Amino acid sequence: MLHSVTDMTGRQIEVSIAPKRIISLVPSQTELLFDLGLGDEVVGITKFCIHPNEWFRSKKRVGGTKTVHIDIVKSLQPDLILANKEENTREQIEELSTLFPVWISDIRTVDEGLTMIREVGAITGRAAQSDQLISAIQSGFKSLTKSTCTLRVAYFIWRKPWMCAGGDTFISDMIAQMGWENVLADRKRYPEIELADLLKEDPDLILLSSEPYPFKDAHIAEIQTVLPRATVMLVDGEMFSWYGSRMLKAVDYLGQLVSGNF
Repeated sequence: MLHSVTDMTGRQIEVSIAPKRIISLVPSQTELLFDLGLGDEVVGITKFCIHPNEWFRSKKRVGGTKTVHIDIVKSLQPDLILANKEENTREQIEELSTLFPVWISDIRTVDEGLTMIREVGAITGRAAQSDQLISAIQSGFKSLTKSTCTLRVAYFIWRKPWMCAGGDTFISDMIAQMGWENVLADRKRYPEIELADLLKEDPDLILLSSEPYPFKDAHIAEIQTVLPRATVMLVDGEMFSWYGSRMLKAVDYLGQLVSGNF
């Protein structure tokens, strides 16, 4: 039995009530499906869906988030595909949408992440579980003690070229949740930037993400030579950019950063 649902981009799709063959093309949403208890229903994930480890080892992989193997997806005959506007390519999602129901999330804030959890719970028949998870995440963020000092932060996601998180990103909203300020909040998405140009923004703190670019200690020294006043540190990118059930774990991590326990 089919029913009509609207995804986070405003698209209407016809999908089975409580779908039985789900493919997730988004690592954060894959982890969410696990936490909602959909072990039997999920039949395919991407090679970047590393959590939970047992799924990474056992579930069929359909390629990368931006390099989905359409033939593998076809062989799995899903009755629901979960995608994301930013993480997946428009061309591939449009092609898949001609074959199967594709529900697309579009997330730039914590609140939108909670909306995604609620809607995924509803569409997969796990509304009660998703409501419980949302309540726990909301309580966590409510208890998060914000910084008493508004540090000016630049959050790096890439090198060659250097790229940072702009203001209209989930990462930037997570920074704001901590009481800090994204120095590139006036930029869109993930702008390229020269280190020398960042001098005029005068950041107090530079965060180097563990993903998608795997920053290492050597990059701290590279940046420090150009921006000697700033504190430069490595951070867990999953805690800043995974907008599913990982938010529950992220609260404690962000709290440790705010309190200086890093």
